[in-house]
Amino acid sequence: MPENGLKTSSIQMFVERMRDANVSASAIASFRLHYQRLCRGEKGFLPERDILPIESLPDSETFDEYSEAGLSAMASAAMIKLNGGLGTSMGLERAKTLLPVRDNLNFLDLIARQVLSLRNQVGTEIPLVLMNSFRTSEDAERVLALYPELRVDTLPLGFLQNMVPKVLDDGLTPAEHDQRPELGWCPPGHGDLFTAIEGSGLLDQLIDRGIKYGFISNADNLGAALDSSLLGYMVANSLDFMLEAADRTPADRKGGHLCQLPDGRLALRESAQCPPEEKDVFQDVRRHNYFNTNNLWVHLPTLRRLLAEHGGFLPLPTVVNRKTLDPRDPTSPEVVQLETVMGTAISLFPKAAAVRVPRRRFSPVKNTNDLLCVRSDAFDLGDNGHIVLSAGRSEPPLIQLDDEFFKMIDDFEERFPNGSPSLRLCDRLTVEGDVTFGSGITIEGETVVNTNGKGFVPNGTILSGRIEL
Repeated sequence: MPENGLKTSSIQMFVERMRDANVSASAIASFRLHYQRLCRGEKGFLPERDILPIESLPDSETFDEYSEAGLSAMASAAMIKLNGGLGTSMGLERAKTLLPVRDNLNFLDLIARQVLSLRNQVGTEIPLVLMNSFRTSEDAERVLALYPELRVDTLPLGFLQNMVPKVLDDGLTPAEHDQRPELGWCPPGHGDLFTAIEGSGLLDQLIDRGIKYGFISNADNLGAALDSSLLGYMVANSLDFMLEAADRTPADRKGGHLCQLPDGRLALRESAQCPPEEKDVFQDVRRHNYFNTNNLWVHLPTLRRLLAEHGGFLPLPTVVNRKTLDPRDPTSPEVVQLETVMGTAISLFPKAAAVRVPRRRFSPVKNTNDLLCVRSDAFDLGDNGHIVLSAGRSEPPLIQLDDEFFKMIDDFEERFPNGSPSLRLCDRLTVEGDVTFGSGITIEGETVVNTNGKGFVPNGTILSGRIEL
C-alpha cells in the first residue's frame, strides 16, 4: 500500500485505460490528483467558517470610461465557448446547442451571427473557438460549416475537451457498460478547459497570433457577449483573471456563489462544496449575494505560465458528481464523475477580480423551464444574434413546469405545439399537471395552472392568478 492508503493497482487501472484512449499526460495527471482526493475521503468542502461574504463588487454598468481601451484591445481578444453539454437532463443525446431558439436558428447559429456582427462593428477578425466534447464535436462542425467566413487563417474553430473514466461508487474502480462502452467515460467538468486548450496546442497558437485575452462563456448563454467596456476594465487594471458575477435572487439559491478567503483571495463555492448541514446558509441570497455567471476573462500568457508551473493542469477543487452509469437508466450502477469548475481558478491567478454584471448577461438554458423563457417575448432577438431581456425587465420570469410532463424535450414540445406563450408581463409561472397550451396565449403576473387530469388552455387566453383546468 503506498502513501495515503491508495492501491497502486486501482490508480494504474485508470491510467492504463486513459493511455489506451490517447488521453493526454496532463489530463491523466489531473485525474490522478482528483482520484487520490476521492480515495482519501476528501469531500472538497469549503465550510462557512473558512470564508467571508462579499458585500460589494465593482459595477460594470459604470465602466463606460473603459470602452475605448477595450475597443483598442479587441484585436488581441478571442471568444471561447463551452459546447460540451448534451442536455441529458432534458432527454437529449446530441449537442444541446442544436435546439432551435428563434426562427429555426439554434444556439450555434446565433453565436456565429454574434461573432460576425461584432467583427463588422469593430473591424477586426476576432477568433471564435468552441470547446467541444467527444459527443458534440461533429454536430458543432456541421453547423459552423454553414459559416465559412468564421474561420481565421489556420486557427481551428474548436478543440476537444478531455474525457476521463467514470468511477464505480462501489469499489472506486473503472465503470464499464457492456453494450455502450462510451458510457464508461465522461467529461471532467468545464475546469478542464485550461488543460484541454493547452494540450490541443491552441493556447500557443492564439498567443503566437497576438491574442492575449480569452473571453470564455457557456454556449447556451446567449446573453454573454464580448463587451468592450469589460475588456477595457481588465486591460486598464492589468488583471489576469476576471469573473462576471450577478446579483443572486431566490431563483439562484441552489447555484454556486462568490466568497472571499481569509487571506483576501476571491473564491467560488459550488453546491457540492457546501457541507450538508450548511445548506440553508449556502442558499441565503442576502448573505451570499453574488453568483458566478460562468463568464470569465483570462489573460492567456499568464494561464500558460501557470499551466507550466503545475505540469499542464491547474489544481482546482474537486467536485464529486454522483450519477448512474446510464443517465437515462436510474437502475444502472451508481458512479462518481470527478469534475472541476473553471471559475474556481479565481483563487489561483495572482491578479484576479470579480465584477458585477447586469442580469442580461446571463440567460442560460439548463432545462425546459429556461428554454420556454428564452423562446418567449420575455427576451428579444437582435439583428446581431444577441438574446437579451425585453425592455423593462431586469430579470427573467421564474418558470416551474411539472417535471413529470415537461422535463423531457419531446414531452415539452408536445405540450407547447404552437411555441411559447407571451411571458413579457409574467413574473412567475407554475404548471402543475399535464397541460397543453394553445396558440396566442398571454401569461401575466404570478400564475399557477393546475389540472388533475389532462388540461388544455384555449387559443387566445389571458392567464393570471391561479387557474384550475
